[in-house]
Amino acid sequence: MRLVLDTTTAISGPLWGGTPGRLIEAAKAGHVELVSSAASLLVELQGVLNRAKFAQQLALRGVTVGDVFDGYAAVVRVVVPAAIAPTVARDPADDQALATAIAGQADLIVSGDSHLLDLKQFMGIDVVTAASAAQRVQRRAPSQGR
Repeated sequence: MRLVLDTTTAISGPLWGGTPGRLIEAAKAGHVELVSSAASLLVELQGVLNRAKFAQQLALRGVTVGDVFDGYAAVVRVVVPAAIAPTVARDPADDQALATAIAGQADLIVSGDSHLLDLKQFMGIDVVTAASAAQRVQRRAPSQGR
């Protein structure tokens, strides 16, 4: 199963754990494949992690922005986003997640962003919360692989 995590979900996993963290752990264990794009989602991830509001959580975890970024980048397959037009999501920045999902042939786009969740589906790819994605991953037998 291939997943695209939006930036918020990708940050939540390493900084707070919880369900987004379980999705990243599932990728590390080889139960799912995470798909991202260098020019958009990974650059956005690094930029957001550098915001002052995350400094305390990074310090509590004893990690740096580089640690979190490198750890996440190590478990994703990087693709070149597909061209999509016109703008699809209410927030044009969210189109990067959609374009990445198409290019990476993702099964799910995982987000907590209402702009994306309101779509429910994009070109046959379900847009779901981390909790919903985790349930789907859990239902899948590990022997089925990705």
